[in-house]
Amino acid sequence: MISYLTARRVQGSLRVAAHQDVTREWWDTRSQEFDLYASAVVVEEAQDGDPMAAAARLEVISSLTLLDVTQEARDLAAILLRETRLPAKANADALHIATATVHGMDYLITWNCKHIANAVIFRSIEAVCRARGYEPPVMCTPEELLEP
Repeated sequence: MISYLTARRVQGSLRVAAHQDVTREWWDTRSQEFDLYASAVVVEEAQDGDPMAAAARLEVISSLTLLDVTQEARDLAAILLRETRLPAKANADALHIATATVHGMDYLITWNCKHIANAVIFRSIEAVCRARGYEPPVMCTPEELLEP
């Protein structure tokens, strides 16, 4: 989500441009209603790519509370990869979900609808987390949190 917030407006992809607009609208109008967090996984991802773009992403992240990526989160991520519909290559996505889950986050906001904000995959994630005593966060896009 932070990449959509900080990037120059994309030309040529209506969907990406719309996601950027929605992200900026949510950030400007609703973000102050939430306690915002990120993790070391987000920081690592934000550091990749163009140095100026990375600096913009890291500046936003610096205003957020950072969650530790604990051994408990790593263990849950490994279980999610083994026992859910997440593909084996989705290590970082599983760690995003597990970190938010073990820290008791209410929401995990993302535009990653392939592996995270995905209703088909969510059922298996929910079942695995609950079987281990965790309540997973609602995994959604900023658009879903625009209206109160």
